[in-house]
Amino acid sequence: MRTGIRVAVIDDHDLFVRGLELLLPEVSDGRATVVTTSGDAAYAASVVRHGVPDVVLVDLHMPPPGGLHAIEAVRRAAPRARILAMSGDDDPAVAVRALRRGANGFLPKSSDAADLLQPLLAAINGWVVLPDNLLAAMLESDRARAPAPVPAGLSADDLGLLRAIAAGASTIEIAAQRHVSERTVKRLTAALLRRLHVSSRAEAAALAGRAGLL
Repeated sequence: MRTGIRVAVIDDHDLFVRGLELLLPEVSDGRATVVTTSGDAAYAASVVRHGVPDVVLVDLHMPPPGGLHAIEAVRRAAPRARILAMSGDDDPAVAVRALRRGANGFLPKSSDAADLLQPLLAAINGWVVLPDNLLAAMLESDRARAPAPVPAGLSADDLGLLRAIAAGASTIEIAAQRHVSERTVKRLTAALLRRLHVSSRAEAAALAGRAGLL
């Protein structure tokens, strides 16, 4: 059985990448290791397929085809990998675009290597990772919008699952609550996302918030 957290880094800043390669194993007591990198967004899918990482860190401000393209490519190539977008700024609009393309969270590149272990663990466990200030800005933006209706035809079980996702419950936690397997929760979640016409748990949570389900 594979142990530890395998990390891929898609970033064209060599010093930043090298720093993670050196510091991440040290600050995590060997639990997290950078197993593959690429400074070219066009090769993101290829290196991820070969490296088989648990978590992929993607710089959003890479040269064309860019970080958003890399996120989409990684999502197709490694659907089980968790993707955390990274940027030198914490503009909510940038984070939202990344989440819509398939990222599972957002981290500022100003984060210390020592502060990355918990976000990596949270992402692997199914949590959406966002800095507090960015989450607050996104919620404030959502409050300014008119309530969005939830698609008709959702069952009570669907609504319960949607509320659990919006509350930040992980796949493991939802499985325990419902007394079903993690595979069943993943299947039900995928079906729910299709019904809601969204592509990620983060978008589903935002929809639930706008609809007043929280």
